[in-house]
Amino acid sequence: MISPEYVREMARYNQWQNKQLQAMMSGLNDDVLFQHRGAFFGSIMATANHLLWTDQLWLSRFDVMPAPEDDSAMGAELTSSFSEWEIMRFRTDVATQQWAEKLRAIDLTGELSWFSSVYGQRFCTPKWVCVANMFNHQTHHRGQLHMMLTAIGCESMVTDLFLLPEGA
Repeated sequence: MISPEYVREMARYNQWQNKQLQAMMSGLNDDVLFQHRGAFFGSIMATANHLLWTDQLWLSRFDVMPAPEDDSAMGAELTSSFSEWEIMRFRTDVATQQWAEKLRAIDLTGELSWFSSVYGQRFCTPKWVCVANMFNHQTHHRGQLHMMLTAIGCESMVTDLFLLPEGA
């Protein structure tokens, strides 16, 4: 079982990592951001969109924010520009932080039930597993983004959890 303290630390880490990704992506033009690079979702932007979409989807299941409207291609087309993505990423990270700050141990108990349009079936899973999965999924796709960005010459970001700055 995870604790509210773990969730708060992961929410802080998530926001820190997303800020670093944003900084890496900010100097790139649309041709670079939307170019197919052989990743599962294709481009840097499509992968960043999918990550944002799934964060919003999990947060909607936790009753934090509305579900994302774009259900096509698992959110790979959620935003059509970097500036739109930046705004949505910021809002989602703030919502994640605010939710984590209010979370109590009891909020991580019990089961969460939902229907997945991706898998076409209903799931019923312990809440704490769903929360841990959300953070694990973020790490997975940020790794893909990091690889694509460093492969085109962007300076590598700091990813070690123990280096998370105080107040980040």
